[in-house]
Amino acid sequence: MAKDPVCGMTVDPAQALYKFVYQNQQYLFCSQHCFERFKQNPNKYLSPTTQNEPVGSAVEYTCPMHPQIIQDHPGNCPICGMTLEPKNIETKVDDSEYRDMRLRFWIGACLSIPVLILAMGEMVPILGRIIPINLSRWLQLILSTPVILWAGWPFFERGWQSVVNRHLNMFSLISLGVGVAYLYSVIAFFFPHVFPSSFLHQGVVPLYFETAAIITVLVLLGQVLELKARSQTSQAIKALLGRAAKSARIIVNGEEKEVPIDQVKVGDILRVRPGEKIPVDGKITEGKSAIDESMITGEPIPVEKEVESSIIGGTINQTGSFLMQAQKVGRETLLSRIVQMVADAQRSRAPIQSLADTISSYFVPTVVLIAILTFIIWAWIGPEPSFIYGLVNAVAVLIIACPCALGLATPMSIMVGMGRGAEAGVLIRNAEALEKLEKVKIIVVDKTGTLTEGKPKLTQVIANEEGKENDVLRLAAAVEQNSEHPLATSIVQGAKERSISVPKVENFQSITGGGVMGTVENHEVLVGKPNFLQERKITGVASFEQRAQELQKQAQTVMFVAIDGQVAGLITVSDPIKSSTSNAIRELHQLGQRIVMLTGDNEQTAQSVAKKLDIDEVHAGVAPEYKQKFVKQAKEKGEFIAMAGDGINDAPALATADVGIAMGTGTDVAMESAGVTLVKGDLMGIVRAIHLSRAMMKNIRQNLFLAFIYNVLGIPIAAGILYPFTGVLLNPIIAALAMSLSSVSVIGNALRLRNIKL
Repeated sequence: MAKDPVCGMTVDPAQALYKFVYQNQQYLFCSQHCFERFKQNPNKYLSPTTQNEPVGSAVEYTCPMHPQIIQDHPGNCPICGMTLEPKNIETKVDDSEYRDMRLRFWIGACLSIPVLILAMGEMVPILGRIIPINLSRWLQLILSTPVILWAGWPFFERGWQSVVNRHLNMFSLISLGVGVAYLYSVIAFFFPHVFPSSFLHQGVVPLYFETAAIITVLVLLGQVLELKARSQTSQAIKALLGRAAKSARIIVNGEEKEVPIDQVKVGDILRVRPGEKIPVDGKITEGKSAIDESMITGEPIPVEKEVESSIIGGTINQTGSFLMQAQKVGRETLLSRIVQMVADAQRSRAPIQSLADTISSYFVPTVVLIAILTFIIWAWIGPEPSFIYGLVNAVAVLIIACPCALGLATPMSIMVGMGRGAEAGVLIRNAEALEKLEKVKIIVVDKTGTLTEGKPKLTQVIANEEGKENDVLRLAAAVEQNSEHPLATSIVQGAKERSISVPKVENFQSITGGGVMGTVENHEVLVGKPNFLQERKITGVASFEQRAQELQKQAQTVMFVAIDGQVAGLITVSDPIKSSTSNAIRELHQLGQRIVMLTGDNEQTAQSVAKKLDIDEVHAGVAPEYKQKFVKQAKEKGEFIAMAGDGINDAPALATADVGIAMGTGTDVAMESAGVTLVKGDLMGIVRAIHLSRAMMKNIRQNLFLAFIYNVLGIPIAAGILYPFTGVLLNPIIAALAMSLSSVSVIGNALRLRNIKL
């Protein structure tokens, strides 16, 4: 058998469907999900050095709109021209581009306003008398040139890159529109005689320095507002990362030493004092305390922790001082995994985004063609000066048709939505999972650990003699203390909670699938199933069987206890239903979901739980492979199905489902196989995830509508379609303002997701 390098599951080489050769070594995978994740970054799963790397140590840069673009140095996206961002979210925000654009905007604005006033002087007689027209034209040239060639230089640079890379984009249109207006004005200023008489207006060739300058400033304003808004999209996850401890107190040779967090290694013993953040994931080895885990679970009540209790890095120690052993450090801590999962998800692509990408690929060349046709038609049949009208309207078409809003529509919603989900304890692996979740109508759930706590507890002791309950429990706990079965642990723990002293056992034996036996204080004690006792000639089993069946119908697991050859009583253990499960299922029903429970537990216990929770369909006593088979059959019928589970046995079904939902309190394998992880680990997280999915998809559709309707209405108006009916033309300056506002409106709409109730 081979081992899946992603989730750790064993894979039969003879039956493996997914194989990948990397560095002359073949790797096998349990599912397509693991196969695809490995292909994207093999070293993540093969290199042991990544364990101790702090988040953000190896910086890669990617485009927020085109996540397939990845490079090891800063730069611009060769597709859309946007500035690349660090792939790993860091606590220190790099706002250099924002500060640069803001400086260019303010200097450009200070120089452009006088140009606009001077240009108005030709239309306002009083201004024309104050400043002679020749001086005015010289000042317009002098003031507008630094605005175009310095403040607007990034647009020309990115526009040229778009031509070189053969990916025309928003900067292609901006640089072309501004460049045409400015270049025309320079030629008209120095060589007015080269223009035909049709270009003359009131005896001179008009200049459009103010148009080029103001358009540049307005586009810069749009960039400043966009960069500011984009910096807020990852605010939630940056806040999470900021909660990580920066240092730790390590114990070396009995001495305490404070070290940076990236120097902590697995196995180190650390001291945590009251009020401090827990540095890494681990377990308490000495002492006890109450831990504030609200940043992970959302629960405000501190959790009591003692020796052997697991603790999470980044949570806050409240009362006691304790020693802990580091078990997961660097990228392996839960907090780091959450941060990286959300960072990856924010840059993932939803299938709906392909619509915008397809349109954008044809959009820019089409706009250039429309601008050319606009110039030709106006120059041919327009009123005098027809060439001027043609030029101005062509520039207006180029500027207003900038596809920035269309490109931002989906990525902005995804970035904000993923961050909002992380705040609510809903971690989405990629945008595709969230888009599919909106369509899900069937949710398959496991019982243990999903509907229930997953931690069996002693609920009842029944003795054949009144007043002997503690004696029965004491002897049963003595035998069970040597067993590794979860039910045995609950019996021993139950005895301790009742302050019962548990004696030692001799001649201990454990029979798989049957029970345990041993000698305690010279008594032969057996604990197990009825068949186990009957095979050993124990008397009195029949007298307790009816009572045992009644208890099983109440979702309790029943064990018979025999002492010296005769049944002495029953011990019942139950796995309590989570307090939030009932409300969650009711809300899921209101959301139109059908709930199916698949469990390996017995039929009576499963039906009892299903009846209490109003579950629609139950399959009990099923093997792990049946869960995967059930999910596969439902998908073949065309159903969209989600699977929620927390164990290794759930991983194949999680990977097969349209959307796998891992309870965050479960295993790493389940979390690795799932598209959605619920940090808190209860079904209310599924309710939140569905609300998030529907809100985000609605937001994306709203953004796409805003972008489409803006261009559908804006381009014809800019081309002058209203002029024959109303005499109205769209000034290129107004077109630039409208273009900037369209992008801001899309971003503003996406930011509304930060405030949705989940």
